[in-house]
Amino acid sequence: MPRNAEVIRQWTILRELEVSRGVTIRRLAETTGVTTRTIRRDLEALQEAGFPIYDVADDVAKRWRLDTRPFKRLDDTAFTLAELSALYFSRTLVECFALPPFGQDLRNAFAKLEAALAPRMRQFLDRLPEVIQAKAPPARRLDDRRQRTTIGRLLDALLHQRRLDMQYHSRSSRREKSYRIDPYRLVYAEGGLYLFAYVPRYEQVRTFAVERIRSLTPLNETFEAVEDLQDAAFPHSLGIHQGAPERVELEFAPELAPYVQERVWHPSQSVEPLEDGSVAVRLDVCNDGALRSWILSFGPGVRVTAPATLAERIAADLETARARYRRREA
Repeated sequence: MPRNAEVIRQWTILRELEVSRGVTIRRLAETTGVTTRTIRRDLEALQEAGFPIYDVADDVAKRWRLDTRPFKRLDDTAFTLAELSALYFSRTLVECFALPPFGQDLRNAFAKLEAALAPRMRQFLDRLPEVIQAKAPPARRLDDRRQRTTIGRLLDALLHQRRLDMQYHSRSSRREKSYRIDPYRLVYAEGGLYLFAYVPRYEQVRTFAVERIRSLTPLNETFEAVEDLQDAAFPHSLGIHQGAPERVELEFAPELAPYVQERVWHPSQSVEPLEDGSVAVRLDVCNDGALRSWILSFGPGVRVTAPATLAERIAADLETARARYRRREA
């Protein structure tokens, strides 16, 4: 039997006990597809781990129950057992995607959560992350101490709608620039943290990479938001870009068709199977670097059919790459 099967089954038992007023061993055996003897062993193991499981007898059969509020120190939170345990064993996923400046804070939070659990119960829950793992996306290299200071000031300004003076290193001009900004919100995307801020000088909302903020100076001025940012961040881009969408049409080769059809690349997409086994994909997205990188990642398995300017750009990028390989071979 796979090692994880036991953990998954015992977690299923806990969930069945929690949502019912009492479950018989026979019912648990039918639900999990094992023998009643196995269920008895599972119940004993869970009790030994510290879970508050007990049995009650009625006129028909003995039923097993679970005290759903076992953690005296967390009574004020109203956490159920399932909520608390799910939060605890999802720490692998949460820590994987945590921003570097918040990493230590997150570890401290889980340490407090551990303190509310009995040692045997922690041992049981520590096995559950083996069932699911996550691979972190590429993250920016950050100066953790400087980032914590920057993000702390940004959060304070965001919450109090306080105007800021900012020194920012511009990638496009390769120099530092001064901005007076009204910070609207922070967005985490593709391994980086971005600030959406209104710039009165330009009368528009602009996006700034937080790691390129050199300094922030809070001003004794507050502001009222002049634009509503309730929509999702970067809604029309496959990456990190603000811009108007346009219709993009692609054809993927038959060998890529199943992979492409199984995924949602953008909410606007439509996929049409073609007679030769290939698929036509239509997207309403920004024609930006993220789109081009995504297309190029499929190599010769994709062809841009519209717009013509994008097809020409992709062909030029492929030719440039080919020329570079030829220079290396020469």
